[in-house]
Amino acid sequence: MSPDSHSLSLLPGRLAICRLDPDAEVPGWAHSGVFSSATRTAGELSIVCPEDQVPPGVRSDRGWRALKLEGPLDLSMAGVIAAMAAPLAEAGIPIFSIATYATDYLLVRESQLPASIAALAEHGHTVTGA
Repeated sequence: MSPDSHSLSLLPGRLAICRLDPDAEVPGWAHSGVFSSATRTAGELSIVCPEDQVPPGVRSDRGWRALKLEGPLDLSMAGVIAAMAAPLAEAGIPIFSIATYATDYLLVRESQLPASIAALAEHGHTVTGA
C-alpha cells in the first residue's frame, strides 16, 4: 500500500445529518449509537447520529453511511482527507467529513456506497465491512 493509500472500515447503520439552532442544547437523542458527533458554530448546531434516533420534525438529511479511516493518525499528517476525497470528487460523490483526535470519518450517501468503495479501491484504498 502506498503512503497515500489508506484502510477504512464501514460502520454499521444509517446516519442522519441534522441542523439545529445555534443556541440549542445538544439533545439526548444525539448521543446514541456507535457513532455520533455534535459541532456548534455561531450559525448552527450540527448533529450526526443514527437516523432512527432523530425525532420527526427535526431538519435532517438521512441515509448516510460512515467510513472510518483506520487509525490512530498523527495530527501532523497532511493530506489524509484529500487522498480519499479526491477520488470520490472525481467520481461525482459528495462527502461529509468529520475528524476526531484519533482519526477521520467520511460520510457518503448509502445509495452511493458501492460507487464510493469502487472509487476508493481504484486509488489503492481498502474498505472492510462492506
